[in-house]
Amino acid sequence: MAPMGIRLSPLGVAMFCLLGVGVIYHLYAGVISNRWAAFRQRSKVDLRDLLAVSVEAAVLGGTEVKKVRHENALQEKSKGKTQEGATELLTMGDLQSHRKMFNLISNTFPDVTVNSEEHDNMVDKAASWNRGIPADILDKIEGGKDVPAESVTVWIDPLDATQEYTENLVKYVTTMVCVAVDGKPVIGVIHQPFTDFTAWAFVGQGSNMRPRPSYSVSPPKAIVSRSHSGKVKSFVQDAFGNSTTIIGAGGAGYKVLSLLAMPSSETGSMDQADVYIHVTFIKKWDICAGAALLKALGGHMTTLKGEDIDYSGTPLNKGGLVASVGVDHKALLERLPNWEPEKH
Repeated sequence: MAPMGIRLSPLGVAMFCLLGVGVIYHLYAGVISNRWAAFRQRSKVDLRDLLAVSVEAAVLGGTEVKKVRHENALQEKSKGKTQEGATELLTMGDLQSHRKMFNLISNTFPDVTVNSEEHDNMVDKAASWNRGIPADILDKIEGGKDVPAESVTVWIDPLDATQEYTENLVKYVTTMVCVAVDGKPVIGVIHQPFTDFTAWAFVGQGSNMRPRPSYSVSPPKAIVSRSHSGKVKSFVQDAFGNSTTIIGAGGAGYKVLSLLAMPSSETGSMDQADVYIHVTFIKKWDICAGAALLKALGGHMTTLKGEDIDYSGTPLNKGGLVASVGVDHKALLERLPNWEPEKH
């Protein structure tokens, strides 16, 4: 009860209570936030498990890609234009593959950041990993390679070479998963849905791929984009001469595989190149898996200026790229003419 003669204002009491609640909220919100951050820091990911899930995701996505193509149910539409003015296409193959790949990885590793080329609101909580690890991964990779979940960024391309996919040039088509730790590519998976071949690598640990026995750089066979070529052909000729063989191909994943020794069952339909060059903007989900594969085999994928590409943050790589293995990468870079991708 208030002292005799003093009347408490109901509005004043209400304001005092609200002020008290606000003070308590701010005090405890900080505590809760700090505890959640600490929990996130404690969350760990076994990279061998993540490699196994990445392989499974790429294969599941590839099954959807192949099914849509065989049923001729592409339902293609435009997503917009590239820097060079080419139409970027979206098909049901892209979407169905994205749903399988994104949900499997996100459900299995909920604390890991997953970036996909496609976006869709369909959530499949039933998508789960059965804990199976392929025999070749078990044979080459030891478990217990734990890293903090917050240091991991996963890049997935549910259907690389969509343009070629619509043209039924399916040899170029791949599904890809890449795992970057602190922005560095560590795990790369490139799956070819129409041959059921999967290339994988874990940097510093092992791979089911290897470089070819020899490469040529005088001049090299250069593989470039057939649908997003920009002025890359004249750029390559300025660097290595007019006699340079230039291979136009679809899909960044396919181009990286063209630098490697493929199994004898796959070599008939594959191009073979000595260097992969791209002189315009390109997205990280297109190139991260290939970067990890090459790095695991002693190769390199850099910008045109020789800079390492950071596979965290925004999806766009503005520096173009040069990819090689089994050759002197620095010597290749020194032969390139000056080029600013942002100006072309």
